[in-house]
Amino acid sequence: MVKIIPDSVGKLWNEWDVRIMVVISLCLQILLILFGSRRKYIAKPWLRIVTWTAYLSADWVAAVALGMISSFQQGENDPESSTHSNSSQILMVFWVPFLLLHLGGPDTITAYSLEDNALWLRHLLGLLVEVGTALYIFLQSWTTSQYQLSLLAIPIFVSGIIKYGERTWVLRSASSERFRELLLPPPNQSDYAEFATEVYSKEIRGEPAAFSMIPEAPFVPGVHPTIAEAKPIHEAYQLFKILKRLCADLILDHYDERWCHYMIGDHPFDYVFKLLEIELGFMYDVLYTKANVVYSLTGIIFRSISLVCCISTFFIFCLVIDKHRYSTIDVAITYLLSVGAIALELYAIAALVLTDWTQYWLSKYKHWLSQPKYWLIKRLHTLAPPIYRANSYFRLKLSYEKGWSGTMTQFNLIDFCVKEKPIKFGGIQKFIGTYDIWEKYCYSTLEDVPIKMKQFIFEQLKVARSESHVSQVLSWRGDQVLKKTNCVEKLNWSLVEVPFDQSILLWHIATDLCYYTDLEKYQEIPTPDSKQNFSKLVSNYLMHILVTRPFMLPKGIGKIRFRDTCAEATKFFEKRRSIISGSHGKGRARQVLLEVNTDVDPESVIGDRSKTVLFTGCRLAKQLQSLETEEEWGNEEKWEMIAKVWIEMLCYAASQCGWNEHAQHLRKGGDFGLSEQFQIRVGAPRISIETRG
Repeated sequence: MVKIIPDSVGKLWNEWDVRIMVVISLCLQILLILFGSRRKYIAKPWLRIVTWTAYLSADWVAAVALGMISSFQQGENDPESSTHSNSSQILMVFWVPFLLLHLGGPDTITAYSLEDNALWLRHLLGLLVEVGTALYIFLQSWTTSQYQLSLLAIPIFVSGIIKYGERTWVLRSASSERFRELLLPPPNQSDYAEFATEVYSKEIRGEPAAFSMIPEAPFVPGVHPTIAEAKPIHEAYQLFKILKRLCADLILDHYDERWCHYMIGDHPFDYVFKLLEIELGFMYDVLYTKANVVYSLTGIIFRSISLVCCISTFFIFCLVIDKHRYSTIDVAITYLLSVGAIALELYAIAALVLTDWTQYWLSKYKHWLSQPKYWLIKRLHTLAPPIYRANSYFRLKLSYEKGWSGTMTQFNLIDFCVKEKPIKFGGIQKFIGTYDIWEKYCYSTLEDVPIKMKQFIFEQLKVARSESHVSQVLSWRGDQVLKKTNCVEKLNWSLVEVPFDQSILLWHIATDLCYYTDLEKYQEIPTPDSKQNFSKLVSNYLMHILVTRPFMLPKGIGKIRFRDTCAEATKFFEKRRSIISGSHGKGRARQVLLEVNTDVDPESVIGDRSKTVLFTGCRLAKQLQSLETEEEWGNEEKWEMIAKVWIEMLCYAASQCGWNEHAQHLRKGGDFGLSEQFQIRVGAPRISIETRG
C-alpha cells in the first residue's frame, strides 16, 4: 500500500512536533506584542491580516502543544510508544508553564474585535481547562530525582496563571454588559415621601411653603494639572470619561455638555484634534488591551511579580540545573523560552511607561498628597516633573505621540468600474469567494488628511453650533448649505428628497465628474489645501464607507444601488473600451459620461427595474457646473459650496452611526470624522423647599 506521507517524514515530525509548536507559540507572542497596539494608528491592511492571523493562531498553537506534551504521559510508561527520550520529556514538561504564559497573551492586545470581549465566558472555561491540564501534566511528571526542575517551574506557573487570569478579567470588563454596569451611578433613592409629608405638615400649621430650584454648582472650565505640559492629557481624559458613558448609551448631564462646549469653543482646531486623538487612544486601550489591569496599582504589583518570576527562573536554571542531562536543542529551546518571557515582560513594561496613561498618572500626583496612605509618594513627588519630561522626550523620539493613522481611505466608483487594474487569479478567487473583497481592496487607497482640511471642518462645525442646537446640526445632510447659497430649488432633490445612501452616490459621481472637468478645463492640479481636494477626499471616503462598511450608515439599500450603478457603469465603459484606454483613460471616461444627454430624467426611464443612479449623478454634475455658466458663480465659490455639503454629510453619517460601530472602527487605524462627534442630552434639575414666613 502506497502511503501519501512517508514513514520517515512522520517519524521526523513525531520527534520535532512539540519543539516546533513551542517555538511557533513564542513567535506568535512576539508578533502580537509588536503589532497588537500598532493597529491603533496604522491603517495598513497587511498589519490587520498579520495581527488577525497571529491572534487566532496563538491560543490554538499553545493549546495543541499542551495536548502533545500531555500525550507523553502515556508514552512515559510505555517506552515503545514514546518518540522522545525520558530526559527530553522531563524538560518538555518544564515548558508547560511557559505555554500557560503564552495563553495569557501580551498586554497590547486582549481582543481583536468587540465580539471577543463578549466571549469572556469561553475564555474563563479555557482558563480552567488549560490550567487544569497544565497542573495535571506537572504533577504527573514530578520526580524526586528531578525535583529541582519541578520546583523551578512553580514561579512560571504563578506568572502564567496571573497573565491568563488578567486576560479573562479584562475581557469581562470590556464586554458590553459589564462595561455599562461599571459606569452606572449608585442607586439614587427618591425622598418624595419625606418631601410631601413636610409640605403637608407646613400646610396644617399654616406655614406657607414655596418651591425653588437648587442652583447647580458653577461650571469651572479646564483642568489644572501640576505639570503644565500635561494639560492636554488631562482634558483628553475628561473627554474620555464622557465618551465611555456615550459608548454605554448613558445620558450625559449639564456638566458634561458644558465641558464639551468649552473644549470645542475655547480652543484652536489643532489642539482639539489632538485631544480627540488622545481620547480615542484611551478608549482603544480600554476595549482592546489590558489597560483596565495594567494601569492600576494591582497591575503594577502583578507586573512586578511576573517579571521577578521570569528572571529568577532564568538565573536559577542557568546556575543550578545540570544541563548535560538534556539534549542541546532542548536546552537551547528552554533558554529561548526563558529569555523570550523576560524580553516580552520588559517590552510590555517599556510600552506601559511610554503611554498617555503613564503621563496622566505622573502629572496628577498633587491629588495624592492630600491622602495620608500615599506617604511614599510625598517623598518622591519632586521627581514627577523631570520624569514626565524625560518620558515625553522618549515618546517623541520613539513616535509614541502618534494617536491615529492621519489618513482617509479612498474608494472611487468610476475608477472601480473602468477596471484598469486586472485582478490576478480571478477565477480561483471567485471560486473561494474572495474576489469581490480583493477587488475592492485593490481599488482602495490611503490619503493623508491635510491640516487645512481639519481647520475647515472645525470652523464649519463651530459656526453651525453657534447658529443652532447640536441636535439640529447633526440632522443636516447638506440642505443647510443649500439654503445659505440659495440652491434649494436647484439641488435639494439630490439631498433631502432621496435616501442618504442615494445622496452619497449622486454627489460622489457628480463631485468626481466636476473634479476632472475642471482639471481638463484649467489644466492645473488642485493643491492639497484647496476646497476641490477637500471635496474629493470626503467624497471618496464616504463612498468607501458605503461600499465596505454600510452598517456604519443609516439603514437603506445602498449596497443594492452601488451594485446596480457599478453594473451599468461597467457595461457602459466596456462598450467604449477603445476610447477610454491609454494614459488619459480616466479623464476620457468622465468625458464620455458627461456627453450622454440627460435632459430626460433617468429615473423616469429606468423606473423600479434597477436602482442605478449613474446618469442621475451625471445630471447633478451638469447642474453643479451650470452654477458657473448660468448663475455666474466663481470656481472657488462652487467648490466651497460642494465641500461644505460634504462636511455636513460627513457629520450626519457620524451622528447616525452607532457607538458600537465607532468602537469597532478604532482597531482599524481610525478614520477621520466618524469617531469625532458628541451627542449631548440634558439632565433633570433638583427641587428644594423654601419656607416663607
